[in-house]
Amino acid sequence: MRPLVCEIRLNYLRENYQILKNIHGNKLLAVVKSNAYGHGAVQCAHALHDIADGFAVAFVDEAIELRENGITKPIVVLEGVFQAAEYEAVERYDLWTAVHQQSQLEELLAYDWQKPVTVWLKMDSGMHRSGFFPHNYAAAYTALKQNPKVAKIVKMTHLACADDADRGMTEMQMEAFDLGCEGLAGEESVANSAAMLDYAETRRDWGRAGLALYGIDPFGKLSGSLKPVMRLSSKVFAERVLQPHEPIGYGASFYTKRSTRVGLVAGGYADGYPRRAGTDTPVAINGVRSRLIGRISMDMLTVELNSSQVGVGAEVELFGDLVNINEVAHAAGTIPYEILCNIKRAKRVYSR
Repeated sequence: MRPLVCEIRLNYLRENYQILKNIHGNKLLAVVKSNAYGHGAVQCAHALHDIADGFAVAFVDEAIELRENGITKPIVVLEGVFQAAEYEAVERYDLWTAVHQQSQLEELLAYDWQKPVTVWLKMDSGMHRSGFFPHNYAAAYTALKQNPKVAKIVKMTHLACADDADRGMTEMQMEAFDLGCEGLAGEESVANSAAMLDYAETRRDWGRAGLALYGIDPFGKLSGSLKPVMRLSSKVFAERVLQPHEPIGYGASFYTKRSTRVGLVAGGYADGYPRRAGTDTPVAINGVRSRLIGRISMDMLTVELNSSQVGVGAEVELFGDLVNINEVAHAAGTIPYEILCNIKRAKRVYSR
């Protein structure tokens, strides 16, 4: 059996949620969109169900999957509906829906609700991706407030640069959000993972824990506290010794500088490991850090065996406990989100 294994440690997920909940201090949504960032939305939601205040997904179909698998806690649909007909599912599955544009607002107000609906009204405070502009926000809020079928309005926005502490964008967005919400009663939701960790002023009534929930700290401030939920590992299944000045792999992009033991590892870009992660990307072989050498192939990759004790059968951690996924993402010129969401074909193992 191919030895590529993706282990999901659900106990770490629960521990991370509790840490983030304590930091935020108020209610906290567990964001499980995109199949819980590749971790398995249903499995993660069940693992958190007794402690989470609620969950967040991107679109209605993701919420329906959770409901049909026994998740009863509140679920916020962050992108809202794509067409008016979806409001029937919002009502039937008892979902909380975001409203971030005029067409969604008008369709919601026109829908024949049989029971009151909770709306998360989104402001574009500066990210300029979705949401009502601050000068239009109060009008949208008032239209919802005047409708007897709207049970509650949660005011929300999303931060563009919360993971960049050296920029003033977050402060500008918070000022815009607070001005746009002035005089409008109700709960608020601002903090994503990065903001929750670094901007106390964003910790309002509802936080939204995404990447940090899965153990990835954008700042490294909680090193040793947040634990990586996903661990991707494989094994060396062949080895060879190359002499100095020998090439390895496609494109001959790497040449040995000395006599080098090379391990061939099961795993490649067809499994979701980033193809652009080239030479010097860290790995851990039997618990000792080493590196990739040469290009990533579709189903295989090559590593430098830096100890006489390791060889065929040695475990290779591609990321997880000893190799931080941020290191891999940096080497590949991408972000951890993309890597996590793309991992496939590996044998999935859920541990509690």
